[in-house]
Amino acid sequence: MNTTPEPQTPATPAPDAAGEPESITQPAKLLRIASMVREMLEETRQTSLDEPGRIRLRQIYERAVGELKEVLSPDLQEELDTLAPPMQGVPTESEIRVAQAQLVGWLEGLFHGIQAALFAQQAAARSQFEQIRRRGLPPGEPGSPGADDARGQYL
Repeated sequence: MNTTPEPQTPATPAPDAAGEPESITQPAKLLRIASMVREMLEETRQTSLDEPGRIRLRQIYERAVGELKEVLSPDLQEELDTLAPPMQGVPTESEIRVAQAQLVGWLEGLFHGIQAALFAQQAAARSQFEQIRRRGLPPGEPGSPGADDARGQYL
């Protein structure tokens, strides 16, 4: 995994059941890990793995899950724990594929949640802007028609 520090820009997908926002502290890292897991899933579908290969894939999978937890809020970490428990021993190819597919599916759901939250935020901001525009600026506010006339003009 990449150890380069990156800016802490939180992305807020949606509030959880308790009303607390779920958040992601490093979206770029999340996207890199998700891309890697998806690529691993594609590779495991196309090839047959021997025992050392399956062990290595289990290690990579577990490290990816650990790295994901670092960028997720506690509630998302708990959700990930329930959906991606650690694999035991030498997993079969089927176990690896199912675990990776489950992780990729969860990540895609997370991304869809982020997109929906961003869309909702944009819609709310657009609605607020339209309300302000419809009401107009109150008299005497800078930028409103006649504001300069009320205060006089200075050279």
